[in-house]
Amino acid sequence: MKTIIPGQNLPLESVIAQEQEQLSIKYLESILQLEGSQPKLVGTNGEEIPIPESVYQILHQAVHALALGKIISVVIQDRELTTQKAADLLKVSRPHLIKLLNQGEIPCIRVGTHRRVRFDDLMKYKEERDTKRREGLNQFTQFLQDEGFYDNESSELDQ
Repeated sequence: MKTIIPGQNLPLESVIAQEQEQLSIKYLESILQLEGSQPKLVGTNGEEIPIPESVYQILHQAVHALALGKIISVVIQDRELTTQKAADLLKVSRPHLIKLLNQGEIPCIRVGTHRRVRFDDLMKYKEERDTKRREGLNQFTQFLQDEGFYDNESSELDQ
């Protein structure tokens, strides 16, 4: 079992489904995919507890991944991150993140003299950045194909 240091936002212990659980997981996945039903938990005393939508979404994603044979880890994040945690999530240096904040690329708030970055804002920036990168790579690949430097059929990168 992993030891969690408070404030570090490390993943909780990873979970992988055992082979004997696969049938139950597949059945649970089919139930969670039904539209229009209100999922509920049933307590040991028979009490039915409706599952909130946010919990349902997490459960559905986790069950789907387990059904595909993937390993699941849950990472608990604060809504507001320090600049170091935000930089770590983007896999950039803290000075580079500060530059992005100063340029207004990513919104931030001030708590005293410290900056905080909302998790949602950071993920929106990351998604936009990744989309721009993919588009740029596709354009570059297309240029290379047009110029005859890149053969899509013989490319090892696409395999």
